[in-house]
Order: sequence, then structure tokens, then C-alpha cells
Amino acid sequence: MKQILKIIGITFLLAFVVISCNNEKDKKQHFLKDATYRQQVHNQFLKRQNEARHRSEALFSVFEKSSLGLEQREALEFLYAYMPLSDLADYDGEFFLKQVEAAFAARDYFSWGQTIPEDIFRHFVLVYRVNNEYLDTARLAFFGELRDRVKDLSMMEAALEVNHWCHEKVTYRATDGRTSAPLALVKTSWGRCGEESTFTVTALRAVGIPARQCYTPRWVHTNDNHAWVEVWIDGNWRYLGACEPEAELDAAWFTAPAKRAMMVHTNVFGLYNGPEEKNKETPLYSIINLLENYAPTRKVNVKVIDQQGNPVDGADVQFKVYNYAELYPITRTKTNAEGETSLISGMGDLMIWANKADLYGYIKSTKNDELVTVVLDRTPNVVYQEIFTMEPPVEQRIQELDPDKVAVNNLRLLEEDSIRNAYMSTFAGKAFAFDFSASLHLEGENTWKFLEMAQGNWREIAHFIQAHKDNPYLFPFLGSLLEKDLRDTPTEYLSDHLRKKETLEVDAQLPDDIIVKYILSPRILLESIKPWRSFFRQSAIAKEIAGERHDIQSIIKYVKENIQINDAENYYNCSLTPQGVYELKIADRRSRNIFFVAVCRSLNIPARIETATGKPQYYENGAWIDVVFETADNETVTQPKASLTIFNDPSNIINPDYYIHYTLAFFKDGDFQTLDYENDPAVAKFPYRLDLDEGYYRLMAGSRANDGSVTISVEYFEIRSEKSQIITIKLPEVVGKLVVRGSIDMNSVVVLEDGSKKSLKNLDNGKGLMLCFIDPGKEPSKHLLQDMPAQKKALEAWGGGILIMTPEDKLSGVFDASVFKDLPKQIVWGIDHERTLLNNVSDVLQLDFKNNFPMTIYLSTNGGILYDTEGYKIGIGEEVLKTISLEKESLK
Repeated sequence: MKQILKIIGITFLLAFVVISCNNEKDKKQHFLKDATYRQQVHNQFLKRQNEARHRSEALFSVFEKSSLGLEQREALEFLYAYMPLSDLADYDGEFFLKQVEAAFAARDYFSWGQTIPEDIFRHFVLVYRVNNEYLDTARLAFFGELRDRVKDLSMMEAALEVNHWCHEKVTYRATDGRTSAPLALVKTSWGRCGEESTFTVTALRAVGIPARQCYTPRWVHTNDNHAWVEVWIDGNWRYLGACEPEAELDAAWFTAPAKRAMMVHTNVFGLYNGPEEKNKETPLYSIINLLENYAPTRKVNVKVIDQQGNPVDGADVQFKVYNYAELYPITRTKTNAEGETSLISGMGDLMIWANKADLYGYIKSTKNDELVTVVLDRTPNVVYQEIFTMEPPVEQRIQELDPDKVAVNNLRLLEEDSIRNAYMSTFAGKAFAFDFSASLHLEGENTWKFLEMAQGNWREIAHFIQAHKDNPYLFPFLGSLLEKDLRDTPTEYLSDHLRKKETLEVDAQLPDDIIVKYILSPRILLESIKPWRSFFRQSAIAKEIAGERHDIQSIIKYVKENIQINDAENYYNCSLTPQGVYELKIADRRSRNIFFVAVCRSLNIPARIETATGKPQYYENGAWIDVVFETADNETVTQPKASLTIFNDPSNIINPDYYIHYTLAFFKDGDFQTLDYENDPAVAKFPYRLDLDEGYYRLMAGSRANDGSVTISVEYFEIRSEKSQIITIKLPEVVGKLVVRGSIDMNSVVVLEDGSKKSLKNLDNGKGLMLCFIDPGKEPSKHLLQDMPAQKKALEAWGGGILIMTPEDKLSGVFDASVFKDLPKQIVWGIDHERTLLNNVSDVLQLDFKNNFPMTIYLSTNGGILYDTEGYKIGIGEEVLKTISLEKESLK
């Protein structure tokens, strides 16, 4: 544990010994060499200085330091000129100065530092932020830990070595959408791909290697998305899988799916003049298109006209793909005076959606279209249905790495796994949790539940439990938090929020669940938890915001009159803290809404942001009241509500899940906005009723085929308060028949995890066999196992066999299957010695299969292969169930 966590407590003297040796050159030479560019930056800096005038002392007093050199000053001006609102609101000048000093220290220490062009260094080393993570001092700590490890390597070798170091610290596991700070990720030792890539970019920049996080915003052959890392090596951008080191650069499990991508992009901080195509350019940042680095592309030309055939200038155009049962924009543009715009995208279908105010139109663009014309001929409130198919780019084969290099690299991965797992073994265990509970006279199971979820943060949560053991709200309070909150929130932050009921000054009749979830809890949306409650309870601040009586209308009035809305400048979508909103007096709408809720809760007024619609609400007289800040003065708007009941068509093969098979969206500002009912108990069981705002809605449902194409049915309808509406979800049928791809001898014998031997026939339970080959150390195989609980009930009801096989060369002594919860009960685990069964399957399917795991097939009871897939894909269990259903139909 000490070996891993030393980077958190590392002495900054070690990290900055290089700084103390710097001579006076940085005080005299320009960081921004081009005078024109330098003036542009300075002009933008002056604008931001005025914009952040309410935090002038905290942010800008650093410029008064006599020790500040010219390079440092210009680098700071560059950062201030273009940073998002969240950073202006929540950090101070000393923090940013340390980031600048760290970047220059790395540049001056490593041999490659002097070979990096100014613009590459400026945008991809100096910049302290990667995406929407909450910031910390990771760069300083990582420099100290990595510098001796990589200082004698080439730039390429150093990039590979940094990724090995990252793998020692962090591995993949799915989690929620909030991005933990890099040091918090070290503490936990795992995170999703967006967190892994943020962590890895931070580590690379810490040693002066230019790096950027790349995203495919949505896959098209399956649901979900992915993030990885590009590194600038000796003049070229190369890619790697974050915390997933390979033997070489430009090699990763996602190489094959990336060839089917429709967009790969990255945000670039600041005024950027690089060679890449820009999907978007603003005064503060650009979004650049990197797809040509990964996949075959085409130019999608679009023309937007009105009903009379005239070109529409300034129309909003969205290029959309189907993913998670909605049409998701991979980029947005505007038309020019000729009504034209374009995009470089992949070789699959796009839905082109254009609107000007509430007039809109849409059309599908296929890979063969040179130009598509969108007519703005649609208006809301027209009831109709449609069905269409979206095709992804075709699957492509990739070249495998040299097996000898892979074998050597795998040995390193095993060693790194053991280092990380040795640290993780120091997390609190069940025995400790029960002993700890007994010493505090608390219930053991509850204590263990929260300590287990806290992972590397368990000491903080244990201290919190000890400090508040006598508060009856203790465990309900912890239960109101998300798992990630338990993993990365300090004791003192949580203690700022938990209070006893007798100190709250609330209505005695107020239910405890309302008190805990909507007054005491600091969890509002997906923002990082901060200690804002005591700040807003200061008498002067409380009076300023909420008046003498701390009433809700005074709070609403304050927010309307004092918080300026600027959605464009918080471009990384990292929410400002409530205190930061108060101090800066500027925020995006989401941060403004979080601020409102935080103030209400601080002053004992129950409040929340309704997750489906994103509306801020307060609780009064047993009901939730919407707050609409975009009205004049203190006028309130009551939106009429309407009832919608949703049924499941009994002919559906599977029980539809929200965001997997269908979504509901409402029309606003020329487009449909999906209601967020993900994991909401309100939609867990059919039929269910929703009380929604009156308006125009869209129900979208899709069924995905094995090749990644998806058949989509759409229903447009109105709901009105005077009449209850009923709608039924019918999943569209995928046209096609079962094809037997080949057959496997069901008498083939496999070795199970316990050393016993059984034939495939013994494992199919007389109903068929789902056979999965995995590489347990890689993200795609973990996705397969993490997705399977969603189909647990259906797979258990089917009753056939499920065999998970690990090839002998992929065995890892540190793989722990118990991490994957709620797997179907019939799963058995096996070892494929010398890849005997995998090679047999590959030969039958005529595949040159190497390492594109997982491979999943479905075998009928006579050994016929009725389904097969390889590589990264979401929803494999569901596709197998569809195959099983089709098999049953064919046998009738």
C-alpha cells in the first residue's frame, strides 16, 4: 500500500528539484513566440479577467509575484484566456502556477522536451485539464514517481513505459459518468475508459510527452462509446489503450471497432491552428476530427432548404447515429449562406437532422450518398409512425502483433496486475468491518456494505462512520450517495452535510426519506461532492441569498438576478461547485440548477433536480414544484401535466429495457430531447404510468442484428392534460433467417476450473450452449461479464448451459470472477489448453482469429453454430437470447 500511495503524499521538493535549478532565461524569453498569436491570447486574457472580476484576488494576484518570469506569465495568460468556467470558479492562481511550473520542469528535464514544437507543447503538455475531471495535483506527484523510470528512454519507449506504470495503478471497471480526479483513481485502482484515459494523459503530460484523450462519442455497430489516448512521438500522433499497455503503439483491442467508427474526436484547449479538420471552433476551444487516423471515411455533404426550395442560412444541423435507443449527435454544425455544410465521417448511415427554430426536417445519409438535401417541412404536433434501418460500416480484419512480443508483454501485465492487486488486498475486509461495527455498537452488514464500496477510500468512510455513529441518519445518509462518492470523498466533506434531525428546523411531519435524500444529502446530479453547506449557512450569505426568512421565492429571485448564464464557456461540462457559482456569478444552466438545490438544502428546504427532465424542483405541501428560471421577474409557470401509460407488447421476445431497447423524448427547440429514465424504478415494470408535461413526444424502439445494423420503429404523438394517452412498445423485427455457420462436436471434452472434465453435451442442459472465450485482463471481456447480469433472469429461465473459457495463454493468477456480481447461476468456468477448442471453433468459422476477444458462439444441442461474434460489443447476451427465440420458432 505504501508503495502505491506514496505518489499521493510525495514531497513536492522531489518533483520540483528541476525548477530550483532553472536559470533566469524563463524571465526574459517569450513562451508565445509569435507576436500576433501572443497579442490574441493577451486580448482574450483581458476579457476573461473582466469576466472573473468577482474572483479577482484568488485568480489574478499571482501575477503580482516578483519571481514570475515572462514564460510563466505568458503561459498563465494562455491558460486563463481559454479555461472553462469551472476552472475560473473553483481554483486559484497558485494552483495554475504550479501546473505551469510542472510543465516547464518536465520540458527542461527530459531529452525530448526541446524537440516538441511550441504549439504542440502549448495545447497538449501545458494544459492541466484533459476532460471533465475534477482537478488535483496529480501532475506534480506523477512527475516525481515517473522521472527516474523514463528519463533514459526514447520518447516512444517512455510513452509505452508510462502506460505500463498506469496499468500498475489502474484497471478497467464500469462505473458512473462522473470522472474522478487522477489521484482518486489511484486510490481506488480502477475506473471506466474515460477515467483511465484522463489518468493516462495526465501521466504522459507529467513527463512532458504531448497527449490527448480521443473519443468515439458513440459506436454505431453496438451501444456505448469508448475513449483512448493519442501521444505525439517524434512528429507523429500515435495511439494506445489507456492503462492497457501493448507491446507497441498503434495496437489495442479497439483497433478493429474503431475501423467501424463514424466519428473520433478530441477537444483542444485554446486557439488552435493545427492541420486537423475542425468539427467546431469557438473563441475558447476547438473540436477536431481524428477519424481519418482510424477508419475509411467519406465526406457527407448536406444542403438545407425551405419548402419553397430556398437555401436556409444558419440552420442547425446534427449528424446523428443510433445508439442506446436514441439518435445521438456525433457533431453539430450550422449552414452557410448557401444552406450548405459538410462533415468527414465513416462508411455507415447517418441521420441528418436540421432545424431553424421549430421548423425541422431529417433524412438518412448512406455511404453512397454524395449529397443529401434536408427540407425543413416538418412541424411539431403531427401524429405519425415510421420504420427504417441504419447500417454500420462493415467489419474489417486487422493485423495481429508479433506473438513473441505479445508473450513478453503479457508477462509484464501479470506482474503489474500483481502489484495492483497487492495494494487492493489492503482494502477493508469483512472481518474488520464486523469488528469495527461491534466496537461502535453498529449493525455489521451495513458497515461492511459501505466500507466495501469505499475501496481504497475505506479509511475516510470508517472515520466518518465513527464520527457520526450516534446519528440515526448515518446509514440512510451514506445510502443516498453513489458508489463513486464513497470511493473519492474525504471525511470532512461528508461531515459538512450530515446533521441530526433536531438541528434542522424542519416540519416535524416531513418524512425521513425526504429529509435524508433532499435536505441532508450532498448528492444532486453527477457533480463532485464539496463542503458547500456550512458556507451557505453563514448568516450573512444566507440572508443575502434567501432573505431574512430563508424563503424559497427569495432564493429563486436571487438566482434570476445574480447568476449570469453562459453555457458556451463551460465547454468541458464539468459542473461548477455551488460555492464557485456564488463567487463567480456566472454558470452554465446545469451548474446554476445545482447551485439552487444546494442553497435550498443548506437552508433546510427540500430540493432536487428531477432526473428525467433535468428541471430543478422544491418540495412543498407534499408535492414537487418545478422552478423555471427563464421567466420574467418572480413569475412562476405551471406547465400542465398529462398522463401517459406504457405497455409492453406480449409478442416481444425480450422484456424491453429503457435506453437499451427504447426511449421517450419530448420536442423542444427544433429537436427531440430524450427523457432520462435510466435505472429509474418508475419504468422498471410494465405497464407503468408517467405524468409528463403536455407536448409533442417521440417513442423510439430498436432491434439490433448480429452484423450491427439496427431496425428502428418511431412513433410521434401528442399528450394533453384532458385525455390520458396509452402507448405500446413493439420491438421491430429484424428481417433474416437463422443460418447454421458450421458445427462443433458436442462430445468434445473441456477442462473446467476445478480440474474436472466434461463434454460440451454434458454442459448444454439439453437446451443449447452459450460458449464464450475471454481474455480476463482486457476491457472487452470485462464488458461481456458486466453486461450479463442484465439478462440473468432470461438466461436462467432458458436453462441452457453457459461456458466461459479462458485460453491457457491468457490465464491470470489475479483474475477474480467474484468481482462480477449477479451472473447467471448456470455459468461454469473452463480452461482452454493450447487453445484447442478456440482453434476448432475458428477453423469451423473460417476465421483467422488471434486475440480479438471475447469470442462468443451459441451452439444448438446438435452442435450447430447459430450465432457468433468476436471483439467489443454491448448486448451479446441479448443477441444470444434472440437467437434462442428464433431457434425455437424454427422448430415449431
